[in-house]
Amino acid sequence: MLETATPTRPAAHPTAAQLRARRQRRERLTNAAAYTVLVVIALIMLYPFYWTLITSLEPTGNIYEAKLLPQSLGIKNYHEVWVGTTVPFWRMIINSMVICTAGVLLTVTCAALAAYPLAKMTFPGRDLIFYAILILLVLPNEAGLIVNYITVTKLGLLRFDDPFLRAFGQYAAVVLPGIASIFGLFLFRQAYLGVPTELLEAARIDGASELSIWRKIMLPLALPTVAAFAILEFVAYWNSFLWARIVIQDKELLPLSAGLLELSGTFSTNSRAVMAGAILMIIPILLVFAFGQRYFMKGLEGAVKG
Repeated sequence: MLETATPTRPAAHPTAAQLRARRQRRERLTNAAAYTVLVVIALIMLYPFYWTLITSLEPTGNIYEAKLLPQSLGIKNYHEVWVGTTVPFWRMIINSMVICTAGVLLTVTCAALAAYPLAKMTFPGRDLIFYAILILLVLPNEAGLIVNYITVTKLGLLRFDDPFLRAFGQYAAVVLPGIASIFGLFLFRQAYLGVPTELLEAARIDGASELSIWRKIMLPLALPTVAAFAILEFVAYWNSFLWARIVIQDKELLPLSAGLLELSGTFSTNSRAVMAGAILMIIPILLVFAFGQRYFMKGLEGAVKG
């Protein structure tokens, strides 16, 4: 007796709703994995700062022991730095503010001025000059230490005997080598390229000079870039350490980042006080980023689009 074969049903195709659910499930898993990796990286990067914070709050204990919670809490180390029993803390803050103010103003002004002809003026070799300057970005900052030191010495900035001129000369020696910022030149040039040339042509027809065009048209339109670059330069000058230690001869003129090294003596080092000073030094940078984050992101976006 012959058996009749039963026909097999064709596999049902998934519906659009099922495909959408699978896609959403796959996206959720991918996002969860990505966020997990990012959280782990963030914790690894933030732990040294957290370790510095809790160690600065501990009056005693092993500072080289990895820990999640402090063994005890106190403000003894902050008090030592704050009242200036070891280093002139408030004088160093004033020094840092003077250096940062002068450095940011001069650097932003020079970069904004120098980028204008390289972006909006036509002359032979313009692009060649820009790319030749840009190549210098590959050189580390340390490559110019000897040249910069010889330059500030030849200018006589470290030879004043008068107390006021001596302070002025050493502050100027810290600031001057950094005012020619190649990165700032690139940032402003990219921002200027996004400004329509028709605006400049209309201003020239009306008889405006190039300096007036830069001041009244280009600079207002590039304000986000000005804010972003000013924040970057503030952080750079505030954290100035090596160059400040080289050129500043009077310890009372040292900025905060370089002056905290004075907490480390020849035979003993108050590491907890150094960490407390480092935490206090970070606070202004955090405040600047907190209040200027919106302008900082706008400035970088404008430079990238340009």
